[in-house]
Amino acid sequence: MVTVVRDDLPGLLATRASLRAQTVAAYDWFVADGASTDGTAAWLARQGDEAAWWRSSPDRGLYDAMNVALDAVAERSFSCGPPCSHVLFLNAGDRLADDRVLERLLPILAARPDAGLFYGDALEELPGGRLILKPARSHRRALLGMFTHHQAMVYRLAVLSNVRFDLRHALAADYAFTLTVLKQGDPAHRLPLAVCIFAPGGRSQQDPARGRREQAIIRRELLGLGRTANATLWGLQWLALTLRQTIPWLYAKYRFSANERSFLS
Repeated sequence: MVTVVRDDLPGLLATRASLRAQTVAAYDWFVADGASTDGTAAWLARQGDEAAWWRSSPDRGLYDAMNVALDAVAERSFSCGPPCSHVLFLNAGDRLADDRVLERLLPILAARPDAGLFYGDALEELPGGRLILKPARSHRRALLGMFTHHQAMVYRLAVLSNVRFDLRHALAADYAFTLTVLKQGDPAHRLPLAVCIFAPGGRSQQDPARGRREQAIIRRELLGLGRTANATLWGLQWLALTLRQTIPWLYAKYRFSANERSFLS
Protein backbone atom coordinates (compact mmCIF):
# COMPACT_ATOMS: atom_id res chain seq x y z
CA MET A 1 0.00 0.00 0.00
CA VAL A 2 1.52 3.33 -1.08
CA THR A 3 0.28 6.66 0.29
CA VAL A 4 1.59 10.08 -0.66
CA VAL A 5 0.76 13.14 1.41
CA ARG A 6 1.64 16.78 1.78
CA ASP A 7 0.12 19.02 4.46
CA ASP A 8 -2.92 16.80 4.88
CA LEU A 9 -2.62 15.09 8.24
CA PRO A 10 -6.44 14.64 8.56
CA GLY A 11 -6.48 12.91 5.18
CA LEU A 12 -3.58 10.67 6.17
CA LEU A 13 -5.38 9.74 9.39
CA ALA A 14 -8.51 8.86 7.40
CA THR A 15 -6.49 6.61 5.11
CA ARG A 16 -4.76 4.99 8.07
CA ALA A 17 -8.10 4.38 9.81
CA SER A 18 -9.39 2.68 6.67
CA LEU A 19 -6.37 0.36 6.59
CA ARG A 20 -6.56 -0.45 10.30
CA ALA A 21 -10.25 -1.34 9.92
CA GLN A 22 -9.49 -4.15 7.46
CA THR A 23 -10.47 -7.63 8.60
CA VAL A 24 -7.04 -8.88 7.47
CA ALA A 25 -3.86 -6.90 8.07
CA ALA A 26 -1.96 -8.47 5.17
CA TYR A 27 -0.36 -5.32 3.84
CA ASP A 28 2.71 -3.15 4.24
CA TRP A 29 2.20 0.62 4.28
CA PHE A 30 4.69 2.92 2.52
CA VAL A 31 4.20 6.65 3.12
CA ALA A 32 5.96 9.44 1.18
CA ASP A 33 5.44 12.85 2.75
CA GLY A 34 6.49 15.90 0.76
CA ALA A 35 8.03 17.81 3.67
CA SER A 36 4.72 18.75 5.26
CA THR A 37 4.58 21.60 7.75
CA ASP A 38 1.30 20.59 9.42
CA GLY A 39 2.69 17.97 11.80
CA THR A 40 2.51 15.02 9.40
CA ALA A 41 6.19 14.13 9.74
CA ALA A 42 6.04 14.34 13.53
CA TRP A 43 2.98 12.09 13.55
CA LEU A 44 4.71 9.54 11.32
CA ALA A 45 7.77 9.57 13.57
CA ARG A 46 5.59 8.85 16.62
CA GLN A 47 3.94 5.81 15.02
CA GLY A 48 7.01 3.61 15.25
CA ASP A 49 6.70 0.61 12.98
CA GLU A 50 3.13 1.17 11.80
CA ALA A 51 4.45 2.16 8.37
CA ALA A 52 6.86 -0.35 6.84
CA TRP A 53 8.67 2.66 5.36
CA TRP A 54 8.18 6.39 5.40
CA ARG A 55 10.10 9.52 4.60
CA SER A 56 9.46 13.25 4.81
CA SER A 57 11.48 15.38 2.41
CA PRO A 58 10.92 17.81 -0.46
CA ASP A 59 9.90 16.31 -3.78
CA ARG A 60 8.76 17.46 -7.19
CA GLY A 61 5.11 16.74 -6.60
CA LEU A 62 2.61 13.93 -6.30
CA TYR A 63 4.04 11.60 -8.94
CA ASP A 64 7.65 12.12 -7.89
CA ALA A 65 6.62 11.07 -4.38
CA MET A 66 4.92 7.99 -5.84
CA ASN A 67 8.12 7.09 -7.68
CA VAL A 68 10.16 7.45 -4.48
CA ALA A 69 7.74 5.23 -2.58
CA LEU A 70 7.63 2.71 -5.41
CA ASP A 71 11.43 2.51 -5.36
CA ALA A 72 11.22 1.80 -1.63
CA VAL A 73 8.67 -0.96 -2.22
CA ALA A 74 10.92 -2.55 -4.84
CA GLU A 75 13.97 -2.38 -2.58
CA ARG A 76 12.17 -4.06 0.31
CA SER A 77 10.19 -6.59 -1.73
CA PHE A 78 12.81 -9.34 -1.37
CA SER A 79 12.18 -9.49 2.38
CA CYS A 80 8.40 -9.09 2.33
CA GLY A 81 5.66 -11.69 2.14
CA PRO A 82 2.92 -11.98 -0.50
CA PRO A 83 1.37 -8.51 0.14
CA CYS A 84 4.49 -6.89 -1.36
CA SER A 85 3.92 -8.73 -4.62
CA HIS A 86 1.31 -6.11 -5.56
CA VAL A 87 0.97 -2.35 -5.19
CA LEU A 88 -2.12 -0.21 -4.55
CA PHE A 89 -1.76 3.59 -4.52
CA LEU A 90 -4.09 5.06 -1.91
CA ASN A 91 -3.43 8.78 -1.47
CA ALA A 92 -4.00 10.68 1.75
CA GLY A 93 -7.74 11.14 2.14
CA ASP A 94 -8.61 8.10 0.03
CA ARG A 95 -10.01 5.04 1.78
CA LEU A 96 -10.70 1.43 0.99
CA ALA A 97 -14.33 0.90 0.08
CA ASP A 98 -15.14 -1.14 3.19
CA ASP A 99 -13.42 -3.18 5.87
CA ARG A 100 -13.43 -6.40 3.82
CA VAL A 101 -11.69 -5.15 0.67
CA LEU A 102 -8.38 -6.90 1.40
CA GLU A 103 -10.14 -10.03 2.62
CA ARG A 104 -11.87 -10.34 -0.77
CA LEU A 105 -8.97 -9.04 -2.84
CA LEU A 106 -6.07 -11.23 -1.67
CA PRO A 107 -7.50 -14.59 -2.85
CA ILE A 108 -8.14 -13.08 -6.29
CA LEU A 109 -4.56 -11.83 -6.54
CA ALA A 110 -3.25 -15.26 -5.54
CA ALA A 111 -5.47 -17.01 -8.08
CA ARG A 112 -4.28 -14.84 -10.99
CA PRO A 113 -0.45 -14.72 -10.74
CA ASP A 114 -0.25 -13.99 -14.48
CA ALA A 115 -2.21 -10.73 -14.31
CA GLY A 116 -0.21 -7.50 -14.37
CA LEU A 117 -3.12 -5.26 -13.44
CA PHE A 118 -6.30 -5.68 -11.43
CA TYR A 119 -8.98 -2.99 -11.38
CA GLY A 120 -12.37 -2.54 -9.78
CA ASP A 121 -15.11 -0.05 -9.14
CA ALA A 122 -14.75 3.12 -7.10
CA LEU A 123 -17.00 4.99 -4.74
CA GLU A 124 -17.18 8.77 -4.97
CA GLU A 125 -18.09 10.79 -1.91
CA LEU A 126 -20.63 13.56 -2.29
CA PRO A 127 -21.25 16.44 0.14
CA GLY A 128 -22.83 15.11 3.30
CA GLY A 129 -21.02 11.79 3.09
CA ARG A 130 -23.26 10.11 0.52
CA LEU A 131 -21.38 7.58 -1.59
CA ILE A 132 -22.22 6.67 -5.16
CA LEU A 133 -20.77 3.77 -7.07
CA LYS A 134 -18.75 4.61 -10.20
CA PRO A 135 -18.37 1.33 -12.13
CA ALA A 136 -15.10 0.69 -13.89
CA ARG A 137 -15.10 0.56 -17.67
CA SER A 138 -13.23 -2.20 -19.47
CA HIS A 139 -9.47 -1.74 -19.76
CA ARG A 140 -10.00 -2.34 -23.48
CA ARG A 141 -11.43 1.19 -23.56
CA ALA A 142 -8.27 2.74 -22.15
CA LEU A 143 -8.05 4.81 -25.33
CA LEU A 144 -10.82 6.97 -23.86
CA GLY A 145 -8.87 7.71 -20.67
CA MET A 146 -8.62 6.19 -17.22
CA PHE A 147 -11.20 3.40 -17.04
CA THR A 148 -11.46 3.63 -13.25
CA HIS A 149 -9.86 5.70 -10.52
CA HIS A 150 -6.15 5.08 -10.06
CA GLN A 151 -6.87 4.21 -6.43
CA ALA A 152 -9.01 1.29 -7.64
CA MET A 153 -6.10 -0.31 -9.52
CA VAL A 154 -3.71 -2.94 -8.18
CA TYR A 155 -0.44 -3.52 -10.05
CA ARG A 156 1.72 -6.61 -9.84
CA LEU A 157 5.11 -5.42 -8.63
CA ALA A 158 7.00 -7.58 -11.12
CA VAL A 159 5.59 -5.67 -14.11
CA LEU A 160 6.72 -2.33 -12.67
CA SER A 161 10.45 -3.01 -12.74
CA ASN A 162 10.95 -0.53 -15.59
CA VAL A 163 7.79 1.55 -15.14
CA ARG A 164 7.65 4.83 -13.27
CA PHE A 165 5.44 7.94 -13.36
CA ASP A 166 6.41 10.40 -16.11
CA LEU A 167 6.96 13.74 -14.35
CA ARG A 168 6.26 15.69 -17.53
CA HIS A 169 2.58 15.07 -16.80
CA ALA A 170 1.39 16.88 -13.68
CA LEU A 171 -2.16 15.49 -13.85
CA ALA A 172 -2.24 12.47 -16.17
CA ALA A 173 0.95 10.61 -15.25
CA ASP A 174 -1.20 7.83 -13.77
CA TYR A 175 -2.80 7.39 -17.21
CA ALA A 176 0.60 7.06 -18.90
CA PHE A 177 1.73 4.70 -16.14
CA THR A 178 -1.30 2.44 -16.63
CA LEU A 179 -1.08 2.45 -20.43
CA THR A 180 2.58 1.47 -20.19
CA VAL A 181 1.66 -1.49 -17.98
CA LEU A 182 -1.08 -2.57 -20.40
CA LYS A 183 1.25 -2.28 -23.39
CA GLN A 184 3.57 -4.85 -21.81
CA GLY A 185 0.96 -7.46 -22.63
CA ASP A 186 0.30 -9.01 -19.23
CA PRO A 187 -3.38 -9.82 -18.64
CA ALA A 188 -5.60 -7.29 -16.89
CA HIS A 189 -8.33 -8.61 -14.61
CA ARG A 190 -11.59 -6.89 -13.70
CA LEU A 191 -12.29 -7.19 -9.98
CA PRO A 192 -15.84 -7.98 -8.82
CA LEU A 193 -15.77 -5.37 -6.07
CA ALA A 194 -15.45 -1.69 -5.26
CA VAL A 195 -11.89 -1.00 -4.16
CA CYS A 196 -11.72 2.59 -2.96
CA ILE A 197 -13.56 5.67 -1.79
CA PHE A 198 -12.11 8.45 -3.86
CA ALA A 199 -11.43 11.69 -1.99
CA PRO A 200 -13.05 14.60 -3.90
CA GLY A 201 -11.26 17.74 -5.01
CA GLY A 202 -8.26 16.21 -6.76
CA ARG A 203 -6.09 18.27 -9.08
CA SER A 204 -7.44 16.60 -12.22
CA GLN A 205 -10.92 17.80 -11.23
CA GLN A 206 -9.63 21.32 -10.65
CA ASP A 207 -7.95 21.67 -14.06
CA PRO A 208 -9.65 19.26 -16.48
CA ALA A 209 -8.45 21.13 -19.58
CA ARG A 210 -4.82 20.49 -18.69
CA GLY A 211 -5.63 16.87 -17.98
CA ARG A 212 -7.15 16.49 -21.46
CA ARG A 213 -4.08 18.08 -23.06
CA GLU A 214 -1.76 15.71 -21.23
CA GLN A 215 -3.89 12.72 -22.18
CA ALA A 216 -3.69 13.74 -25.85
CA ILE A 217 0.11 13.80 -25.64
CA ILE A 218 0.13 10.41 -23.92
CA ARG A 219 -2.15 8.85 -26.53
CA ARG A 220 0.05 10.19 -29.30
CA GLU A 221 3.27 8.95 -27.71
CA LEU A 222 2.14 5.59 -26.36
CA LEU A 223 -0.66 4.64 -28.73
CA GLY A 224 0.36 6.46 -31.90
CA LEU A 225 -2.98 8.26 -32.08
CA GLY A 226 -3.19 10.93 -34.77
CA ARG A 227 -4.40 14.52 -34.50
CA THR A 228 -7.92 13.90 -35.82
CA ALA A 229 -8.61 10.97 -33.50
CA ASN A 230 -7.18 12.89 -30.56
CA ALA A 231 -9.37 15.89 -31.37
CA THR A 232 -12.44 13.66 -31.47
CA LEU A 233 -11.64 12.18 -28.07
CA TRP A 234 -10.95 15.69 -26.72
CA GLY A 235 -14.42 16.72 -27.82
CA LEU A 236 -16.05 13.71 -26.19
CA GLN A 237 -14.24 14.37 -22.92
CA TRP A 238 -15.24 18.04 -23.02
CA LEU A 239 -18.85 17.03 -23.65
CA ALA A 240 -18.82 14.63 -20.69
CA LEU A 241 -17.37 17.32 -18.41
CA THR A 242 -19.91 19.90 -19.60
CA LEU A 243 -22.70 17.42 -19.00
CA ARG A 244 -21.45 16.73 -15.49
CA GLN A 245 -21.25 20.43 -14.67
CA THR A 246 -24.52 21.58 -16.27
CA ILE A 247 -26.83 18.56 -16.05
CA PRO A 248 -25.33 16.49 -13.24
CA TRP A 249 -28.35 14.20 -12.88
CA LEU A 250 -28.10 13.14 -16.52
CA TYR A 251 -24.37 12.51 -16.23
CA ALA A 252 -24.95 10.51 -13.06
CA LYS A 253 -27.60 8.42 -14.79
CA TYR A 254 -25.05 7.48 -17.46
CA ARG A 255 -21.88 7.10 -15.39
CA PHE A 256 -22.90 6.05 -11.88
CA SER A 257 -24.63 2.96 -10.63
CA ALA A 258 -28.23 3.23 -9.54
CA ASN A 259 -27.21 1.57 -6.29
CA GLU A 260 -26.23 4.31 -3.87
CA ARG A 261 -24.79 3.91 -0.42
CA SER A 262 -24.97 6.49 2.34
CA PHE A 263 -22.53 6.08 5.18
CA LEU A 264 -19.43 7.63 6.67
CA SER A 265 -16.36 5.48 7.26
